[in-house]
Amino acid sequence: MHSRLTLALASLLVASAAQAAPACAIDVEGRPGKQFGPDHIVVPATCTEFTVRLIHTGKNNKEKAGHNWVLTKSEDIDAVMIDGMKAGAQHEFLAPADARILAKTPMLGGGETATVTFPVSRLRAGQSYTYYCSFPAHAQHMRGTLVLQP
Repeated sequence: MHSRLTLALASLLVASAAQAAPACAIDVEGRPGKQFGPDHIVVPATCTEFTVRLIHTGKNNKEKAGHNWVLTKSEDIDAVMIDGMKAGAQHEFLAPADARILAKTPMLGGGETATVTFPVSRLRAGQSYTYYCSFPAHAQHMRGTLVLQP
């Protein structure tokens, strides 16, 4: 009896801890039609790291319709995008060593998946962040917002 009670209490504690744990990871789909799903991400400030797993749900190769996930401050996105276009396809339309890029995945073709993990310490509460796909025909439309939840 005592061991069953101990086991039941341990199971309850594990379940409670799992429910209380912040969601420090998310799956993001890069979809045909130049869309992300979801198009808004909330990062709990209690996370030390945050992981984004990008899933390219389309069928085209990366040269024809690649998707990646690139995070910048919203105020930096236009300049990052312009510099990325200048960098060209060989750099996945991202300027090498661009400090304004807070996190990024590689460019993916249809059916591929990639993960990026970044320190939450790079984010500030109250700052506006935008994630986007740097593929040229997608960059202007395929965007989402990210916020740090205080």
